[in-house]
Amino acid sequence: MIIIAVIIAIGIYLLTGVYQVGPSEVALVKTFGEYKSTAGPGIHVHLPYPFQSHVIVDVRTINKVELGFRTTSTGRTPTYRSVTDEAEMITGDQNIISIEAVVQYRVNDPVAYAFNVIQGYDLVKSTSESVLRERVALSELENVLTTERDQIAMETAERVQSILDSYNSGILIQNVYLQAVTPPEPVVPAFDDVNNARQDQQTSINEAQRYANDIIPKAEGEAQRILNDAQAYAYEQVAKATGEAERFKALLEEYQNSQDITRKRLILDSVQQMIKNAKIQVVSEEGNTLNFLDLSEIIGGDAQ
Repeated sequence: MIIIAVIIAIGIYLLTGVYQVGPSEVALVKTFGEYKSTAGPGIHVHLPYPFQSHVIVDVRTINKVELGFRTTSTGRTPTYRSVTDEAEMITGDQNIISIEAVVQYRVNDPVAYAFNVIQGYDLVKSTSESVLRERVALSELENVLTTERDQIAMETAERVQSILDSYNSGILIQNVYLQAVTPPEPVVPAFDDVNNARQDQQTSINEAQRYANDIIPKAEGEAQRILNDAQAYAYEQVAKATGEAERFKALLEEYQNSQDITRKRLILDSVQQMIKNAKIQVVSEEGNTLNFLDLSEIIGGDAQ
């Protein structure tokens, strides 16, 4: 019985060197307390205690730190409770604002996390709360509620990561969300009025921009049409003037060659044009009698 008991005791002792690592975990194997190697998921064996031991670190799970609230129950309809001391912060213009934030992180260096950090959750929580309060204190209340909300979250994540890196914590900040940012309870109606006014202002701006987008292309098109008509008219007038100039040059050349004949032809052409446009013509016959030839009776129309 003694021998069996000894064998069982030895077997139990040897089993202390057998361990299992989960799918999202790694095992840090230590020899006499000093880190030696890392083992991935699966069943592994090392020398029994106190020769060797191991530390399991989850490196894939996204952990969550809640600031300003706590989740009291999960499921299809989760419930929360406020933590006023954490949520209330002071802005740069000496106002109090309530902020509920979520910080997501994971372990990206298991060796640094296991041997340099005692409580990773508490480290992330205290660092995030401190940095967030410091950043909110640099902004005015209205900006925190509206335009700078996303910027504050991004800058907080960057600053927290920088501090954790300086500690060689092996922690990677995934995201910082400001999921609830509200003014103090007594001034909520006033801020609602401000937000409604800002929305009305933006609506008016959008309507004006839509009208401008509609009318400006039409005006530009009309201006281009007028410009094209003006250019066409200019080309037409220049072409006519050029043609008249060329005709005059040709006529001048003919006049210089035979002045008398050209003069008579010009006179006859002018008289012919005058007769052509007249409705009543006076025809001189032999003798002293003048007969009036009324062309309007021939071509139709009233005589003038």
